[in-house]
Amino acid sequence: MRTRMIAAVILAATLPLTACSGDDSDSSKDTTPKAAGESFDCDNPNGDQASWAEHCADKKPAPAEQASTGLAFGKSYTWPDGLRVSVVDAHVFTNYTEFEEPEKGKTDFRVRLKLTNTGKSTVKLDGLSTIIEGATNGGEAASTEFENGSNPLEGRLAPGVTVTKTDDGVLGTRYGKKIVVTVQRASENFDLEFPEFTGSMQWA
Repeated sequence: MRTRMIAAVILAATLPLTACSGDDSDSSKDTTPKAAGESFDCDNPNGDQASWAEHCADKKPAPAEQASTGLAFGKSYTWPDGLRVSVVDAHVFTNYTEFEEPEKGKTDFRVRLKLTNTGKSTVKLDGLSTIIEGATNGGEAASTEFENGSNPLEGRLAPGVTVTKTDDGVLGTRYGKKIVVTVQRASENFDLEFPEFTGSMQWA
């Protein structure tokens, strides 16, 4: 009888140890609540794209998921801060003032760009510029500005506002009328994409 009682006492004493052992095995798992992530400005055009994708992918389409090349006129591209741009069209320009005239062997043209601020902060439009190249056999357009109907890239664009701006150029006639318009943006973020839009000049 005494032997049985001693065995029972020993068994009872080992049970809490077993339970503790089970708790120790679970301690290898990280059960510490994760601290709330640091705030990230999804509307900052100078932010790191990897961080933007991690923090903001559920709010806006990540820039890395958008095509930035081979875009046709009429298609759009949106930067991380919510500024959306598209090239509406390009037309051969002929509406000269009395002090303007065409140059032989050159094609004067005007590109129209549609800009929408879907972000939360005002955007400076004078930070935008274009490079316009012939899409067929080379050539780069020289920048100019024709007076009639001009609405250049300047000023500020408030959140929720859409505007159509103009950008004028001159391209050698030998390069044809199909062009690639690259829209650049001044930024400290060297990873920022510059979308390219392809289309043809039409006669006004």
